[in-house]
Amino acid sequence: MSLFPADIIAEAEALVRDFTAAGIMVSTAESCTGGLIAGALTEIAGSSAVVDRGFVTYTNRAKMEMLGVQEGTLTRYGAVSEETARQMVHGALFRSHADIAIAVTGVAGPGGGSAEKPVGLVHLAAKSRTSGLVHRKMLYGDIGRDQVRLATVRTALAMIRQLAQA
Repeated sequence: MSLFPADIIAEAEALVRDFTAAGIMVSTAESCTGGLIAGALTEIAGSSAVVDRGFVTYTNRAKMEMLGVQEGTLTRYGAVSEETARQMVHGALFRSHADIAIAVTGVAGPGGGSAEKPVGLVHLAAKSRTSGLVHRKMLYGDIGRDQVRLATVRTALAMIRQLAQA
């Protein structure tokens, strides 16, 4: 029995299989998902060939210390922003031995939302060492904390695959 729904496990299995064959390593920088992306990948036997490391940076201080997010970015745009996600993914890529990195920051709920940043808003950024950065702003809605986090994992795994195929 897995901790994750069958569709997430199937995608994680496919990524681990395909990335192992291609020699691709991944790192994650996670805020609202609290390590679930890395957890989904490491649920798969053999994932040590693919997962280099994961950064769980829930606080602004952790984002700055572990990933190099600039304090000015957090002050001006906030932790839940495209700008912060972009800096998180750069930090995850360049502070690891990974070929591809994914970063997520958002408002999972049930509280913490605002008119500008509602519950269910998540910014994701993915970058590889050989291609440009991809950003997605997702508005999952107030579907419950668990569902926002799982939806973010699904989107993140899809972005990792998309970037590897670019």
